[in-house]
Amino acid sequence: MNVTLHEVAGVLAARNDISQFEDVALTKPEFDSRLIGTGDLFVPLKGARDGHDFIETAFENGAVATLSEKEVEGHPYLLVDDVLAAFQKLAQYVLEKSQVDVLAVTGSNGKTTTKDMLAQLLSTTYKTYKTQGNYNNEIGLPYTVLHMPEGTDKLVLEMGQDHLGDIHLLSELAHPKTAIVTLVGEAHLAFFKDRSEIAKGKLQIADGMENGSLLLAPADPIVEDYLPADQKVVRFGPGAELEITDLIERKDSLSFKANFLEKSLDLPVTGKYNATNAMIVSYVALQEGVTEEQIGQAFQNLELTRNRTEWKKAANGADILSDVYNANPTAMKLILETFSAIPANEGGKKLAVLADMKELGDQSVQLHNQMILSITPDALDTVIFYGEDIAELAQLASQMFPIGHVYYFKKTAEEDQFEAMVKQVKESLGAHDQILLKGSNSMNLAKLVESLENECN
Repeated sequence: MNVTLHEVAGVLAARNDISQFEDVALTKPEFDSRLIGTGDLFVPLKGARDGHDFIETAFENGAVATLSEKEVEGHPYLLVDDVLAAFQKLAQYVLEKSQVDVLAVTGSNGKTTTKDMLAQLLSTTYKTYKTQGNYNNEIGLPYTVLHMPEGTDKLVLEMGQDHLGDIHLLSELAHPKTAIVTLVGEAHLAFFKDRSEIAKGKLQIADGMENGSLLLAPADPIVEDYLPADQKVVRFGPGAELEITDLIERKDSLSFKANFLEKSLDLPVTGKYNATNAMIVSYVALQEGVTEEQIGQAFQNLELTRNRTEWKKAANGADILSDVYNANPTAMKLILETFSAIPANEGGKKLAVLADMKELGDQSVQLHNQMILSITPDALDTVIFYGEDIAELAQLASQMFPIGHVYYFKKTAEEDQFEAMVKQVKESLGAHDQILLKGSNSMNLAKLVESLENECN
């Protein structure tokens, strides 16, 4: 973060006398006391549990100071009215101090892929950092900013919305130099009157931008009423300023031409939506001084955040969060954190089915065991484990959860208890529940998802 305790106290207008505390450098902020390391600032947010309850743990783990909404005995602290607001204000200050260029991405679909693509293109020329995982909300965005490496030139931020006004807040915090709206869909329609209101929310990405900044938006009539008058707006899609002129799709790759590019671009992914996303970020990268040759090379080595999560409905009415086509420790940790933070349905429980993460080599069991830090009975009612390398994690979890709330089923070369696992999931899953399914593709959790969607018992 490149800030000191006294500096932050001034920025946040801390209400306590901080002269009694040493003016130490702050390494990074963490809102999970378990992730605190030496030199970190603890940010006790209020969620399912009040983070203030873990201040002592944070200091035990190496924190040098904490934000707090109440007095703290025996430790350096900054007294603020609202920890989250202070966290956001600190991120805003660090952005201004660093003078990094912010490029923001939102959209009902494709924002993570677009973010990944744009960061990869910019990194050919600049020191670039991007939103990690799906840390795209009022907590995740400032967290990304404050974890940005020193000397970053370009910061690519993903912005998500659940409610109208979410993106307004993020844009005013980040002040993007350039912004992209990928697509206006029906995501979170329960919280919006209609798709038009979703469009209104997405276009709030321009609210924190200076006059004359670049905004890319789809050639979709739904956005017309919300386009800003004081930004340079460039539209994309059929017949628009930016359009794909030739597209060849293959099983595992695609090629396309665009009306502003001299050469065809090749991507190691398929899907027209990926061609559109690639076209958009190519245009932005060109504006940032990346050459067309560099763009072409970067796409050949494209690395995306794969296997996107998807909400589905079980036959009994339960909500399924399916993320079953790939898994690694980072991805599993992020999805568990995300799922844990989602409010439970009224009258419903939260369950998780976790299966082996493959291709982790000889550290596999150890890496599985580390997932215990992301599993808590405060957030999850029942956890069902399936696999071989995950067996020890199941044992660890059984020591934390009440009896009857942790189940383990084998999948080894000699024995596969898949059907018994499916039976247990269906017995445990109520109509108002939410269930997360996460594991590598070879664990066949997609088959479980299909069974839950089609059969009640």
